[in-house]
Amino acid sequence: MKFFLDTADLDAIRELSATGLVDGVTTNPSLVAKSGHKDFISLVRAIAALVPGPVSAEVTASEAEPMLAQGRALASLAPNIAVKVPLTPAGLRVCKTLSAEGVKVNVTLCFSAAQAILAAKAGATFVSPFVGRLDDIGEDGMSLIADIVTIFKAYPAFTTEVLVASVRGPAHVVAAAKLGAHVATLPPSTLRQMFAHPLTTSGLAQFTADWEKAGIREG
Repeated sequence: MKFFLDTADLDAIRELSATGLVDGVTTNPSLVAKSGHKDFISLVRAIAALVPGPVSAEVTASEAEPMLAQGRALASLAPNIAVKVPLTPAGLRVCKTLSAEGVKVNVTLCFSAAQAILAAKAGATFVSPFVGRLDDIGEDGMSLIADIVTIFKAYPAFTTEVLVASVRGPAHVVAAAKLGAHVATLPPSTLRQMFAHPLTTSGLAQFTADWEKAGIREG
């Protein structure tokens, strides 16, 4: 499973990319606004320079033609940009065009298996089902992931990867991995949580104490 960071925080991207465990980044207008950066284009360029894998940058237009123009402009910023479009008729039309031009496309705001099928048929590189938001309204987000993974496996011609979004914690990541999702996009806080376990912390402390008690020298 690939891990993308769901953030526009350059410091967090820089820190966690140094672990070698980050495969890409996803952003959206809300995350960009939260980052405090006013120059969206320079921010996207900076993020793309920090990670080797796909960096999803979202269009803001809602109509097909301006959305397509924005998508082409974003794709020109760096070779690893994935243009993020909404799962709407206009978004899927743009996805089809950009995909045919060799541009990576992330179709976002997916909330049903039917929508995911349309994204795959439009040639999306990624489709992003939002599991946390479904859980918030009493639906089972992971059930949607299971359905999409099953459908995509039945059609080898579908090359679209399932990118699990709106992840609320490590349990979501583990559940998605068990179902065979290709990618999870995580807030930095969730990736940091995945490192932690109280038995790891206490075990390391015990090893250190025993080493010092034994008075063993290195070298």
